[in-house]
Amino acid sequence: MIHRFLIAAALLALPLSPAFAESEPRSINVSGSAEVKVVPDLILLDVGVESRHAQLDQAKRSNDENVAKALAFLKRSGVPDRDVQTDFISIEPTYHSDYSFTKPQIYIVRKSIGIKLSRIGDLENVLTGLLSSGVQYIHGIEFRTSQLRKHRDAARALAVQAAKEKADALAAELGVRRGPALNVSESYSGGWWRSGSRWGGGMSGGQMVQNVMQNSGGGEASDGETLSVGQISVTASVSASFAIE
Repeated sequence: MIHRFLIAAALLALPLSPAFAESEPRSINVSGSAEVKVVPDLILLDVGVESRHAQLDQAKRSNDENVAKALAFLKRSGVPDRDVQTDFISIEPTYHSDYSFTKPQIYIVRKSIGIKLSRIGDLENVLTGLLSSGVQYIHGIEFRTSQLRKHRDAARALAVQAAKEKADALAAELGVRRGPALNVSESYSGGWWRSGSRWGGGMSGGQMVQNVMQNSGGGEASDGETLSVGQISVTASVSASFAIE
C-alpha cells in the first residue's frame, strides 16, 4: 500500500507532457484609436496680482486692494462667487546684491485667482477687464468640455470599432476568422487645451491676451467677435486580443 501511494504521488509531481498541457489559444493582437473634436464650453483662467514695496505692510495692502478690485469686477461681470477662488499667495523679500542678506530691499507679494467661465463669449471682455482692475499676469487659460465622459465614451466606441475592423482585415488576409475577444485595455487623452506661464515667465498683460487669441484660433469669428476658441480633441486608444477561429 505504501509503495502504491509513493508511485501515485510521484506521477502527480511529474510535469504534464505537451499532449496533456492546455495549449495557448491562437490570437490576433491589434490596437485602435479614435479622435473626437469638441467645441469647448468651459474656460478656466489663472490670473495673478503682484505688488512691490519697500515696506511689507504696504506691499500687502496694495496687493489686497488690487485683488479686491479684480473680485469686484468679476462680480459686476456676472461671474458667480462659487466660480472664483484665490488659491495662491506668496511673500518674497529681495535683497540688494551689494549688501549682506540682512535687510530686504523690497518685498514682493503675489496672489493668484482661479476663475471658471461657462459663457465662452465673455472671455475677451473678462481678460481685458481684469487687466484694468489690478491684475498683472494671465498665468493660464484652459479650454475644457463639461461633457468629457460623454465624448470619451464616443471616442472609445470608435476605437473599439477600429480595432475590430483591423482584426477582421488581418484575419481575412490569413484565411482565418476573428473569434471572441480574449482581453482588452483602454487609455484616454485630451479634453482640454492650455496656454500660459507662471510668475516671471515673460508673458503678462496685453502680450498674453494676444498670444491666447492667436493660439485659440485667431482671426475674426463669424459672429463679429475677435476671438475664436476653435475645438479641442478627445482621444481614446484600445488594445485588444481576439481568438483565431
